[in-house]
Amino acid sequence: MKRILEINGRSIDLEWTNSDSIAFRHHSAGTVTEGQASVLRLDDGVYSVLWNGRSYEARVSPGSAPSLLAVQVHSAHFEVAVRDPREYVPGGGDALAHGHFELKAPMPGKVIRLLVQVGDHVQQGQGLVVVEAMKMQNEMRAPRAGVVTAIPVQPGDAVGAGQVLAVID
Repeated sequence: MKRILEINGRSIDLEWTNSDSIAFRHHSAGTVTEGQASVLRLDDGVYSVLWNGRSYEARVSPGSAPSLLAVQVHSAHFEVAVRDPREYVPGGGDALAHGHFELKAPMPGKVIRLLVQVGDHVQQGQGLVVVEAMKMQNEMRAPRAGVVTAIPVQPGDAVGAGQVLAVID
């Protein structure tokens, strides 16, 4: 099972490889961090996480909105949105009109070419990245005008559904 976690504007891809093991991939500032963690459910909303030889207790409860979870690990508190990459809906929504926007791959594929660079001003509908999926090249377009602040992929990279292709502010 795959899920995408959105934590404070960061995206983390999770995949349960078996009943108690999770593979994760985190994209930040052009770097990718991958790892494996062991997770054991202790009680309702309480989990033991073993990662890099350290044990963490995570407490999960409903968040401030129906689509959010509140997660506490030691003294750190996070609001987390959990998304299924199969439910990705390109475009749409008032959230696109303002602020930070992450353009994400609608399906698994391969990055063929980048059409913009970090710092470029783009217009709504302008092509940003070309992704090949199912033997078809798809030009991923800007949903709104803005400035490209990050492109965490390179030509030749394999991308998963929901993976960030470009960031517009």
